[in-house]
This record gives sequence, C-alpha cells and structure tokens, in this order.
Amino acid sequence: MKKKSWFTLLATGIVSLFFSVSVYAGNVFWEPLNGFNSGAWQKADGYSNGNMFNCTWRANNVNFTNDGKMKLGLTSSAYNKFDCGEYRSTNTYRYGLYEVSMKPAKNTGIVSSFFTYTGPTDGTQWDEIDIEFLGKDTTKVQFNYYTNGVGGHEKIVDLGFDASKGFHTYAFDWQPGYIKWYVDGVLKHTATTNIPSTPGKIMMNLWNGTGVDDWLGSYNGANPLYAEYDWVKYTSN
Repeated sequence: MKKKSWFTLLATGIVSLFFSVSVYAGNVFWEPLNGFNSGAWQKADGYSNGNMFNCTWRANNVNFTNDGKMKLGLTSSAYNKFDCGEYRSTNTYRYGLYEVSMKPAKNTGIVSSFFTYTGPTDGTQWDEIDIEFLGKDTTKVQFNYYTNGVGGHEKIVDLGFDASKGFHTYAFDWQPGYIKWYVDGVLKHTATTNIPSTPGKIMMNLWNGTGVDDWLGSYNGANPLYAEYDWVKYTSN
C-alpha cells in the first residue's frame, strides 16, 4: 500500500491537480515521479563525482515504471565499470518541509539517498541535508548535514523495519534554527547547531562506493540494483 504524506496542506481536489501536472504553485512543489518532467528536473549524465563514487552518472539509469514510480539503477557496462542514476531539481529551495516516499536498494557498498545540495559548482558554499540508506543494513537510516563544507553530524537511526521491503515516507523539516528528521511522520532526530542556510537542489541518487569500506562496506559488484521513488513533496514556509 502506498504511504501517504503526513503533512497535508491541500484539499483532495488540489492534490490531484498536483499529481497530474507536477508544478510549483503557491507554497507546495509536488512531484508524483510518474514520468520525466524535464521542466523541473534533470538526469545527471556522462560524468562521475570521483573520489568515493565508483560509477558514472547515466541518464539511462533514471527510468519511470508503468505503475508510476521512478527507478534509479546501478548497472555495469563492462568488467569493473559501473553506471548509476541521479535525479535533481532544476530550481533551488530553502526552508520548509521535504518529503519522499521511497524504497532503497539493498546490497553492501552502496547508498540510496534523498537530500538537498548546493556547492562550488553552483557558485555557492557547500550546504547539504541528507537522508541516506547504506545498503549494507537497510533496517537503519542515516541523517546528516553540511554547512559550508563542515559535516560530521551523522546520526544512524534504527527503523524497526527493512526499508528495502516497501515504501515509507521520510522527511526533514529545515528551519533557520533546526533540522528535524521524520520517518512515517514520527520525529526521529533533531539538529540545532550550525544549520545550513543556502538554498539547494532537491536530489536523489543511487551509487556504489570505493575506498569507504569502513562506512559502506565493500561493494561486491552485484548488479543491477534499483532504488525506487514514489513521490516527492516540498512545502515552503
């Protein structure tokens, strides 16, 4: 059964409108992820982030299913060569509530994510807020954030279920003085120190790591692997 958003500001009829047209209107940006919306989103393609990212972003690794889901794939094009998927908003967003319904991939050495990001490639400082699933143990979720490149705020939370087995709603409420992370509407963690302030893109990706075995575990080359996303919602202040 599809999990519903825990924070509803719109009447049912208006919500159905956002499902059908996926636009930014008023205080809500609702994306049903039932097809590629090139006016609001981009598929990363043809380059690698390097360092701990052991794959190349490929537009072909972002796909949409007949039942209205987005699938990010981790695949192999040749021996020890890997391709992965990333989807990001064209616009930037700041304070507000960020929600996603998703099902991460399960395998050692990989990450499935939902986050906001901005950095030097955008002409800004590095600010980021993360919801990350380490595929080695999808009964847990990791929350983190960076302010002007300073991180070290990792918080791993036991979910009480295996996130890779079904869709659940994950969210963070980003405000000037705090970030609060939620799972299925239940508050799981709060941060109040050195909170980021720079507007960022909404991003989702799936990737395999290298040189970070102490964090992710060793990637064993298993593929194809898929992280699935049902919908995304941003509600501004």
